[in-house]
Amino acid sequence: MDYQYIETNGIRLNVAQAGSPDAPLVILLHGFPEFSYGWRKQIPALVEAGYRVWAPDQRGYNLSDKPDGLAAYSLDELAKDIIGLIDAADEKEAFLVGHDWGAAVAWWVAAKYPDRISKLVNMNVPHGAVMQKHLRSNFAQLLKSWYIFFFQIPYLPEILARLRNWKMLSEMLKKSAHPNTFSDEDLDHYRQSWSQPKAYRSMLNWYRAFVQKPPTPPASSRIIVPTLLIWGAQDTALGREMAQPSIDRCDDGRLVFIEEATHWVQHDEAEKVNKLLINFLSAK
Repeated sequence: MDYQYIETNGIRLNVAQAGSPDAPLVILLHGFPEFSYGWRKQIPALVEAGYRVWAPDQRGYNLSDKPDGLAAYSLDELAKDIIGLIDAADEKEAFLVGHDWGAAVAWWVAAKYPDRISKLVNMNVPHGAVMQKHLRSNFAQLLKSWYIFFFQIPYLPEILARLRNWKMLSEMLKKSAHPNTFSDEDLDHYRQSWSQPKAYRSMLNWYRAFVQKPPTPPASSRIIVPTLLIWGAQDTALGREMAQPSIDRCDDGRLVFIEEATHWVQHDEAEKVNKLLINFLSAK
């Protein structure tokens, strides 16, 4: 695997790259609080299946640029980053795969730039319109999403997260996943990424921009590219009742629940996820 800084949308993203430059491009988008390392179990399988893989540290994360201000973290800007990566790869279109916040970005890219996406695969995050509806009308989901509102507080979330070598954030990952999903070595990698200058505040700015500077929705929120939604059913933060309504917003969508997996589905059940992913991308 090679790491390169790629210029896109006025910033530089640190991008993990693997596979033949002539192979079809797959872009993997991580979520909070991960970085490109979160796809370590998918990248080798995709390369072996004949794909070129780019996995960026998204803006604000790890070694990528961390622009100031909430406006820099709106979904429109995050989506433009991905289109810029496709351009930088000298491709007309790419396969797009997202998890958590990466899936939120991927939904947005597919809605706004469908001609640039060959197929879409998302994991454990609903379509944005479905999420908004459930935050307004689903009290159980509102309670599960308490952290979104906690993150709106200035400074305090950053201060608490850093205490005792990122204990709160490390425990959140461990408690929301299966017991052996995140090793001590994995958590060391994550702590190092969270400790990069300006990183954690920039990561929280994704949540702050979502609430305080919501973007204008696309003219149509329908997803016209072929879409696969993989959902770990033991997700403690996002209810499974949002999955089917998300696929209902797709012209050509398929939903797969992995009952034994948590929110961290690509870690918990990497072999199953990789098989689903490769079969979907390769299907004619």
